[in-house]
Amino acid sequence: MSGITIPATGRGPDNAPGKARLRRPIVEMPPHLIGEVARLGIGQKGIIPLWYGESDVATPAFIADAAYAAMQAGETFYTHKLGLPDLREALGAYLSGLYQKPIAAERVSVTSSGMNAIMLALMAILDAGDNMVLVDPVWPNCEQSALAMGASVTRVSLEQQNGVWQLDTQKLLDLCGERTRAIFINSPGNPTGWMMEREQQQEILDFARENGIWIIADEVYSRLVYDRPVAPSFLDIAGSDDPVIGINSFSKAWAMTGWRMGWMVTPLWVTDSLFSMIEYHTACVPPFIQKAGIAAVTEGEWFVREMVERCRAGREAVVPALQAMDRVHIDPPRAAFYAFCKVDGMEDSLAFAKEMFLKTKVGVAPGSSFGPGGEGWLRLCFAQDPKTLAVAMERMAEYLQKN
Repeated sequence: MSGITIPATGRGPDNAPGKARLRRPIVEMPPHLIGEVARLGIGQKGIIPLWYGESDVATPAFIADAAYAAMQAGETFYTHKLGLPDLREALGAYLSGLYQKPIAAERVSVTSSGMNAIMLALMAILDAGDNMVLVDPVWPNCEQSALAMGASVTRVSLEQQNGVWQLDTQKLLDLCGERTRAIFINSPGNPTGWMMEREQQQEILDFARENGIWIIADEVYSRLVYDRPVAPSFLDIAGSDDPVIGINSFSKAWAMTGWRMGWMVTPLWVTDSLFSMIEYHTACVPPFIQKAGIAAVTEGEWFVREMVERCRAGREAVVPALQAMDRVHIDPPRAAFYAFCKVDGMEDSLAFAKEMFLKTKVGVAPGSSFGPGGEGWLRLCFAQDPKTLAVAMERMAEYLQKN
């Protein structure tokens, strides 16, 4: 469903004089559909939870040990708003090693999760009434964050061409209007595993430069790629003053979902404003968590490689099994750790996912979680033990034969 504009207003609370109320975009936030399925499994044993975007691997000991040592050393106080200088230097060196263009540490701001980075970016860019163009299907938090600012969101959907996800770049650019202030692109993508190549990135960057539009590049899956060491990045082609904000996180590549730490790369002149925003928003990321981040980026390349191989094994356990199911269609993901599959005859993915969980104890995310273009699809995370995934596929195959 390409080109759908979702307004920031609609049904709202009682606005009678003297009655306390919440802002309309907040009241109208829909429930998180993945959570609706996951709640069915609370307290149950023997379930196979593939609904959330995380591995079944715990954070490696060398990262946890760094945090523990910092806590033991008393590093439990407020600290630098933009991040510890050592962590910013480490992230600058890490990114400069991945890409051709060097990334100065002064352009890096450490945030309280990748989601916090997205919120900060949108708070800095969007006024009420502004517009953001969003490539979907996509993680629902991205859209809801813009709507919470009072902005509108225009979706341009990936399209299936010969069974492969593709983006019509011209359609995206044509949907940018006078009020468009940002283009949000998640690549590698959740839930599809689609990945934008350099040529399309350059075309969009040239347009953004000419029109004064920000590119918010959500690249949290940039290391989980199966045909190269790192995904193409806007940071590799953008100049230091270009309107590009790169969003990243420690959650995926280093198995740190529960640690809640991310970072953003911006033009240098943006960091003064980010300093103030972080001060008023979260004050800082706890220093012992930042010390864990230093260990991750300076000592953890071996673990990233192991995570990629674990996800590759998971992909090999899941994709052929799904392709063998008569009603299922899937474009094998090139990156990230999700299988996004279309199920023939499924009209309500939320109801289907709930019913399948109750019958099989296999939990998946309904495609409708990721926007109107995701209805008719299911997403499952394969960053798991391949043996567990094999059991899940057997249960799904049996269920689909009967329903």
